[in-house]
Amino acid sequence: MNIVYIILGIIAVVAIWAIISYNGFIRLVNRTKEAWADIDVQLKRRYDLIPNLVETVKGYATHESAAFENVTKARAQALGAQSVHDKEVADNMVTSALKTIFAVTEAYPDLKANQNFLALQAELSDTENKIQAARRFYNSNVRDLNTAIEVFPGNIIAGVFNFGKQEFFELGNDAAREPVKVSF
Repeated sequence: MNIVYIILGIIAVVAIWAIISYNGFIRLVNRTKEAWADIDVQLKRRYDLIPNLVETVKGYATHESAAFENVTKARAQALGAQSVHDKEVADNMVTSALKTIFAVTEAYPDLKANQNFLALQAELSDTENKIQAARRFYNSNVRDLNTAIEVFPGNIIAGVFNFGKQEFFELGNDAAREPVKVSF
């Protein structure tokens, strides 16, 4: 009879451990989803600022149409991106296009003094900081989730319930890290 109680006790401990582990994974997955939603909100905010910025700059730099087309194209692609990888690529394109727009503005002192442009530039700078913070928050949650999935004995529960590793949101290419080259 004692062996039956011992076996039932072991089964109960394993079941409780499995439930606690499963709930921990659910919490990690939900935190990661929340962090991804934060990135989406900040990227949307950035994409909403771009048309206003382009229109303000267009008034001063009408012959820079290639830069305007690039930023508009990058924004459209970014709005349609769904996966983490697609958002990374699109975000890098938007960042490069915006660098080009800001490089163009250097040739127009009147534009740099325009209050609308300065306000948009400040808002975009604030948004970039918020995107960076959201990216760090997301990546730290992905790190925690991926670590929990890989370590023993959590990897057993992760495998049984098909919890998958998530991708980090990173700067994907070296071009996004380099300064923009502009020639007039």
